[in-house]
Amino acid sequence: MNNREKLDWKVFFQAVVTIALPIAFQNFLSTTASMVDTIMIGSQGELSVAAVGICSQITSLFFSCYFGFAGGALLFFSQYWGADNSKGINRTFGLSLACMLVVALAFGGVAVSHPGFLLRIYTDKENIIAVGIPYIRIVGFAYPLQVMALIISFLMRSTERVKAPLVCSVLALLTNFVLNWILIYGRFGMPRMGAAGAAVGTLVSGMVNLAGLLLFLCRDKSAVTIRLRDMFSWGEGFSVTYLKKCLPIICNELFYGIGQMLINIVIGHQAEAAIAAMAAFRVLEGFVFAFFGGLADASSVVVGKEVGAGNHMRGYQYVKGFALLCPAITFCITGVGFLFNRPLLGLFGLGAEAMYYGKYMILIYLAAGTIRTCNYIMNSCYRAGGEAVFGTVLEIVCLFSISVPATWIAGMVLHLPFLAVFSFLYTDELIRLAFEIWYTAGGKWVKPVTEEGRRALPAFREELAGRRKKQA
Repeated sequence: MNNREKLDWKVFFQAVVTIALPIAFQNFLSTTASMVDTIMIGSQGELSVAAVGICSQITSLFFSCYFGFAGGALLFFSQYWGADNSKGINRTFGLSLACMLVVALAFGGVAVSHPGFLLRIYTDKENIIAVGIPYIRIVGFAYPLQVMALIISFLMRSTERVKAPLVCSVLALLTNFVLNWILIYGRFGMPRMGAAGAAVGTLVSGMVNLAGLLLFLCRDKSAVTIRLRDMFSWGEGFSVTYLKKCLPIICNELFYGIGQMLINIVIGHQAEAAIAAMAAFRVLEGFVFAFFGGLADASSVVVGKEVGAGNHMRGYQYVKGFALLCPAITFCITGVGFLFNRPLLGLFGLGAEAMYYGKYMILIYLAAGTIRTCNYIMNSCYRAGGEAVFGTVLEIVCLFSISVPATWIAGMVLHLPFLAVFSFLYTDELIRLAFEIWYTAGGKWVKPVTEEGRRALPAFREELAGRRKKQA
């Protein structure tokens, strides 16, 4: 293997420190803001924790319905940024925003007008539904704000302006925390609103986050200037190209969301202690996911920029580096979580049975989450490189042929103990890992959308072929 084919770890870690870590931390803060509700509602008892946890699952389904457009946008943003194509970035921003707002308005409308309908999909516990209805109705108003903030944040990350989203996330988190403290517990003469107070905090913090991002976007013209004329000059050719790249990602996120919904239905029919433990675990899992999800977004920016600029071998090297670094970080974070499981789970006001469940759920995730991280990172890099079909097909086939039926049979047919049911949630990850390692090494996921990237593709293919001959 020659020097050009080896990963330059110094250059790699420079990219991690300057781009990846700020994005990961910002993503961590953004996700933390949504988790504050579950943590602070813990003092209200297991019932409130379970209700907010079920509502979070609804929000996760909403996320799956619109994130395909955001993932496609990140692909185009990063590659156009590498090719210095400002008009392409503007067109991508406008089309992505329009598509995501349609989804947000539809989903938010149902959440506001028929919250009970959504909650009954996930659980048959009427006491949980009664607590969750006011929460999800208020949060429904925040859905359009959420998608607007996300696409602006993705635009700024892709153009390597990582500080502004980080600052806005800090402000949103502080706003959420303060309002939750006032409204959940009824401080300063305000009514004691419980779960509904947490929802108000989420809504207002979303307004703060979006306002800050818009301010930064309008004032900072150092990278890309947003022009309304370019935003909506899509043309048939660009719209078709965009949708072709987005469609596999949309299908991936949508079917993944449906699969998780089916799994959550199984969990929602377990005992209340198990549902509460699952809500607490989802928060802790969310902390881990927030960090490595931010690294995945960062890897998309770094890899997509290199592919768009025609530096395919460098992008190929970065994928290998991220595929090693991110699982190692996940293992360390989850290991610390297991060591300190009692104080962490104690934040949620869980009973003894739920605490027991939570401890062993973290232990199971120590192995499963590490493998899942590696799969997630590689799939994100495929998308950044222009290939969204392979990862989509692999994930959906494994999810619906292995994890979903195994979990459903264990929980709804055999009625196994809860921890046995939980252990089936991640049964597909090891099989996916084997296929993704093989596909990553082959480099077929490098499919640029820019002219610069397409011109450099034959040389990259030739170099990889020469490498395989030497190894043989």
